[in-house]
Amino acid sequence: MDAENYLLSCYRYIELNPVTACMVDQPEQYPWSSFRTNALGESDELVTAHPLFLALDREETKRRQAYRDLFRFSLPDELRNEIADCLSASQLLGRSRFREQVESTLGSKVGQVSRGRPKGQTEMIKLKSI
Repeated sequence: MDAENYLLSCYRYIELNPVTACMVDQPEQYPWSSFRTNALGESDELVTAHPLFLALDREETKRRQAYRDLFRFSLPDELRNEIADCLSASQLLGRSRFREQVESTLGSKVGQVSRGRPKGQTEMIKLKSI
């Protein structure tokens, strides 16, 4: 995931999922959510603050308020669908420059691969069986 552009949106996506699924009315009501830690300051040894979360504000009280403010509005459907699609397809979430950087680092293409044998494999198999 391109954290610089998507991290806080993914936080919102994840922490609003129980609300979207009508499991709870508010994200802080879901017992396994990091919302209470990030937004309300509840201690949880499993949650580590990400630098981009910390960058919301230097002062803890203001940072938590800024985080709560992110939840005043729901995620736009287009962004929610983009995140969901990338999750379900195990694809990178990020802009094209981010994708290019990851592919350059890995030395290969990243993303959904078409099903079946790679092109050219069928001919090699036929030749071996002759």
